[in-house]
Amino acid sequence: MDIVIENLENEISKWLYYEYENASKITGKNVIFTNVPVGWVKVLSKLGKVFQDHVWEIFDPKDIIILDPQAKLKLCQEDLVGKKAIVIGGILGDNPPKGRTFKMLSSYAKGALLRNIGVWQFPIDGAVYVAYMIINGKRLEDMCVKRGLKIKIKLKEQSYQHYIILPYAYPIENGRPIINKNLIKYLIKRSLES
Repeated sequence: MDIVIENLENEISKWLYYEYENASKITGKNVIFTNVPVGWVKVLSKLGKVFQDHVWEIFDPKDIIILDPQAKLKLCQEDLVGKKAIVIGGILGDNPPKGRTFKMLSSYAKGALLRNIGVWQFPIDGAVYVAYMIINGKRLEDMCVKRGLKIKIKLKEQSYQHYIILPYAYPIENGRPIINKNLIKYLIKRSLES
């Protein structure tokens, strides 16, 4: 079964790239990126297969599962039967969520099976991790998820500490959240520069 990220962003920011990079690492580069603008094809082809077409133009919608936070039912093993791909919206989260996965993806792929992976919003790479684990036999209810991530920044010249709060849901593996270390470094650097 394929894992597909339907790109829904207009530009490839560093944050977005780091989530895509981690999704590629999680799947061993066995990820498909769809709806990729011409200018991004070369960059993203280093991370997985790349298509400029939408996912519903590549797969018959009845053959795919879309992970949509607004879906009424949770993803389970039985949902995988007869399907060819799990699709994640390649979109950076809003807090609070605005339902963009449905507006920009689910509403176009008529006939696709819509499922959620919990009540909270996951980063792209976190959703890919969950999908990958379910494809490989793990049940959603057996996965540990932490809502909200607090990244501590200690300023050398001052005695107080600063925190970056990410309000999303992060799968936990071996006691650590699934997040790209390069993204953490980038967020700290950006915070210190502002």
